[in-house]
Amino acid sequence: MNKLIRKPLLLASMLLAALPGAALAQAAWPSSKPITLIVPYSAGGSVDFNARLVASKLGERLKQSVVIENISGAGGAIGVAKAVNAAPDGYTLVAGPDSVIAIGRLINPGAFKFDPLKDLAPVGMLNTAPMVLVARPGLPAKDFADFVKLAKAAPGKYNYATSGVGTVLQLAMELLKDRTGIYVTHVPYRGGAQIASDVIGNQVDLAMLVSTSAIPHVNGNRLKALGVTSEKRLAALPDVPTFGEMPGLKGYSMVSWTGIFAPAATPPAIVNRLNQELNAVLKDPEIRAKLQEQGAVPGSGTAEELGQFVRAEYARNQKIVQSANIKE
Repeated sequence: MNKLIRKPLLLASMLLAALPGAALAQAAWPSSKPITLIVPYSAGGSVDFNARLVASKLGERLKQSVVIENISGAGGAIGVAKAVNAAPDGYTLVAGPDSVIAIGRLINPGAFKFDPLKDLAPVGMLNTAPMVLVARPGLPAKDFADFVKLAKAAPGKYNYATSGVGTVLQLAMELLKDRTGIYVTHVPYRGGAQIASDVIGNQVDLAMLVSTSAIPHVNGNRLKALGVTSEKRLAALPDVPTFGEMPGLKGYSMVSWTGIFAPAATPPAIVNRLNQELNAVLKDPEIRAKLQEQGAVPGSGTAEELGQFVRAEYARNQKIVQSANIKE
């Protein structure tokens, strides 16, 4: 090859190699069609609301539309499976909640023909949400320590409700049971709409609720809050301690969460560009305020950090599921 031609080609290749991931992604990822963000549930739930909230802003930043596709079924496994099997070209994403990504395969392996840890590429955390353990008005316990004494004095007498078997709500309570040595019966509901009213009506002793559902009833003095599952206290419930503050529960921390994921072989440049733009959207004051209105904490961090978080969640949940013998 002519030396005069070879040198410019070499220089061009060096410049291309030096380009940041975002620039490479722009070159390999034209806005020739919309990006589909799969929500693995029907429209109207919290995952759907939060995904729609960021989709439009994400589309604006990427200069290509981001459309929501609701695909429900099998507790979210069907929608996530569609994302797993999509072309890894950056045009298909999924809003993956904890129940599907880090729990479902542990309790119902027959519904999961894929491995979330291997078949998805983490993009970024969309949001997290603390949970609150609430008690019926007539329960003779002023705090969680009092309830532990009651439960130990009468194993199996008391019960707690969640929105279903294998939810992060159940796992959060089962971890508390394991750490405190109490036996409390799980009462799974099909969804959470009826739970608060049944606890308020003294038909169920306790319930593990997402913060959005719990806060109005606690502040309205209809339910007693015994503890918060997150590392930090909730601003809306400043007088309610975290479980991690309590004797014997140091280090306890669990949250409900939703991440954004892509098919496993999606090029790193595209994943990194998506992560950068998602984090920028989640810093938008308007977006943050609307997420916080839903009781959610806006996500942040790199794609690699989400991957590490998911693997840690899966490992911890596996221990809880095995210890409590949780099955679908």
